[in-house]
Formats: sequence, structure tokens, C-alpha cells
Amino acid sequence: MNLVEAFLTQVAARPAAAAIVAPDGRVVNFAELAQASNTRARAYRSAGIGAGDVVLIARGVSVELYETLLAVFRLGAVAMFPEPAAGLKGLRLGVQAARPKAVVTTGIGHLIRRVFPELRALKALPEPGDDDVGEEVLAHLPDEAPALITFTSGSTGRPKGIVRSAAFLMLQHELLEHVRRTQPGDVDLISLPVFILSNLAAGATSVIPAGKLTRPGKLDGGKLRAQMAAQKVTRIVAPPAVVARIVDGAPAMPKISAIFTGGGPVFPNLMRAAAKAAPNATIHAVYGSTEAEPIAHVRMADISDADWAEMAAGGGLLAGEPIPEISVELRDHEVFVAGPHVNRGYLDARDDVSAKSVRDGVLWHRTGDAARIDAQGRLWLLGRREAARGGLFPFAVETAALSWPGVKRAALLAGEPRAKLALEGDGLDAAEMQRLAGAMGAISVVIVPEVPLDTRHNSKIDYARLRKMLA
Repeated sequence: MNLVEAFLTQVAARPAAAAIVAPDGRVVNFAELAQASNTRARAYRSAGIGAGDVVLIARGVSVELYETLLAVFRLGAVAMFPEPAAGLKGLRLGVQAARPKAVVTTGIGHLIRRVFPELRALKALPEPGDDDVGEEVLAHLPDEAPALITFTSGSTGRPKGIVRSAAFLMLQHELLEHVRRTQPGDVDLISLPVFILSNLAAGATSVIPAGKLTRPGKLDGGKLRAQMAAQKVTRIVAPPAVVARIVDGAPAMPKISAIFTGGGPVFPNLMRAAAKAAPNATIHAVYGSTEAEPIAHVRMADISDADWAEMAAGGGLLAGEPIPEISVELRDHEVFVAGPHVNRGYLDARDDVSAKSVRDGVLWHRTGDAARIDAQGRLWLLGRREAARGGLFPFAVETAALSWPGVKRAALLAGEPRAKLALEGDGLDAAEMQRLAGAMGAISVVIVPEVPLDTRHNSKIDYARLRKMLA
């Protein structure tokens, strides 16, 4: 069974149940979504799209996005998502690499297409009418048939294309469900778009957050909480920046039963703030990457007092036990992973040279993350491997710094002869901060108005921008 077939099983079981709730409160049930996606599939088929054709989807997170995705999957075609954080340059590189046959976009997307030859050459697929009815479109392709092309963020280089097969998508869904355990009655606020596909396969309701999801750190927490209350949200699935916006200054949210966050480091101060705002929620931090999701998982309830103390003392950021389906190795502190849900290679084979290796017939992916493994077999993240210098690892110092009085955000630029630790916060005592940092090594503290973050999830430090700031 693939994701579309799993979705259609839920359609048959609960046609009138809410599938997706738009930011404006519009509710689309499973039957309506199935019909709309089938109508689109028929229109796209009439426009010449068939099995194996790549379709560029350039539209925001919306009900129509999932109608489009399901329509493309129904045809056995391949959905291609550009990485918004990579901008127009990344979009053009993605189009050159994946060579889509057609594009689905709206508004400004059509204007942009006219400017660039590689975009102008793509066939624009039509928006279907409401009265199109007919036979159901559903192509069942081999498990290894490509279904989805996405791109890495490009934060450590140019964006790399990743092809996921139908079977790969379903396996990722199943492994993530080992953590999420989604039930049909769940109502989830989701700002990580791929999880809405999982919810459609699991029969749960997905609420799309109000606001500009391409700038998650700028979302209005009050509006999100009001939206959650209006839609009776029971769970949150979001990157750390969105969770932070929701829980910052929030009154108690007793109806939230679970918070799942990842896509960036989940530091202790965020976990504690989430637990305070949602006292009845189980807080989950999931570690993974675009190439391998999930890798490890930890529940806040399983973090002991000794673990909290170790993080505050510079032991790193606890990511938890690797999931049973993945193999993890550390090579010079760097995390390498292998398993059935680890991508086999990139769209451009040249990208495999630096990220893939084969040993004893096993394909390994190098994450670029440094870590250690404790006596219980748990991963403790230490930050990017290439950012370590002189025995100092970014996450080890940053996680410790976040336990210091008044520190809101911390970023380490390791270097010789001294590292620089940028601290953001309220009322920071420079002398005290320097004393605490000095106890960890040769570190100079710099207090800054704002530590720069990545543009994708607003959850990772933008070290390149920080280096320019502190130059």
C-alpha cells in the first residue's frame, strides 16, 4: 500500500471527517479532498501528464497543495518541491537537475516563470473546474517508482535533490508513526508539510497554521493559540521555532496531549517552556535529516536529572536512542547512518561523493553532525563536525550556555587561538557570562542583539552570517 491508497482507505472509513483545516477556518473532509484530487488528476492527465512525469509544484501550504500532491501521486507522476529557503537560484538549479515536464503554480509563480527560460519552457497545468466528474484515477506503480523529489536546505552548500520512491515514503510514514502513534480522532496543528501526508494516511485532522510558514520564527503566537482553541487542536507537530512562538508567554494549554518537534536542535529551555505551557502534553524531540528521518527520538519524560545536569555542564544535547530500524556509527565523532529509510543517493550523483560511502556492502550516509554515544546507547549531539575546533563542539557549549541566567540564544564560533561565543538575552552580565564560558575553554563572549538563524525553519544558527557579524 502506498500513501494514496492509505488515504483512500481513510476516505472509505470516515468520509465526513475533517481532513484539512485551512488557516481561515475552511474545513475540507476526506471525501471532498478525495474528489478534488481526482478531479485534478483527470485534468492533469488530459494535459498530458502520466506515470513517471516530473511535475514542479510551486505553491504555498494550503488545501490546494494537497489536492495537487494527491493528484500527481494518483497519476503515478513525480511531485517536485523546490526549497523555498534557496530562493530563485535554488529553484532554477532544481529545475535544471530534475527536468520537470510541467508546473503547478498560481499568482506570482506565473510572473516568475516568464522571466527565466527554464521555467518558461514548462507546461502550466490547469486549475480544474468544480463540475468535472468521472472514473477514479489511481495508478499503482512498483514500490521503487519515484514519487517525490525534495531538496536539502542548502545551509551547508547548494541544495541537493533527493528522490523518494512510493515505498520509501510509506516506510518513512510508518517509522514516524512508531513515534507519533496517530489516531483518527487526533487534531494536529502541523507546520511541517510532509506530516500532513502522514495524517491523511492515518485518518487524523491537520490544521494549517495561520501566517507565513516560510518565516516560522515570525509567526504570531497569540493568533496560533487562538486558532488552536477554535479548531480544538490536541497535538502540535512543528519545528522548534514554531513551538517557541506558541509557548512563549502562553497561558496553560491543558488540552494539548503531545508536542512533536524537530528539524532543528531542540534545546532544554524550549522543552521546559513547552512543558510549562502544555502541562498534560508528552514532549517529543525527533532527530533526523532530509536524507534520513527519523534517526533518534527522546521524550522529555525520559530525561533524568543527571541528563539535565550533564547538558548544563557541556555534555552536549541529548537526542535519545536511535530508532531500531537504523544503524548508527561514529567516525571521528561524526554520525554515519544506514538503513532502509536512509536515502540511497542524490538526484545529482556528484553530490554522493562527499555524503555516501559503502563498507562491506552497506551504504552509509554521513550526516555532518558530531555526536557521542553514552553507556545507554543514546546519542548526544555536539553540533556540525566541521565547526569543531580545539576540542570545543558548538552544541556542547551552546546547550550549556542556555542554562545561564538570561541567555535566550547562544552560538559558538570555534577557532584558534580563542573561540567566540555570541549570546543573546535580556540583562546579561558580561563579566559573569565570560566567567562561565572561560570555565569551558578558551572562549571570548560577545553579547549581540540577535543571533542570526537559518531562513528555512528559523531553528538553526546561521554561522556564516554570524561570522560576518563578528568579523
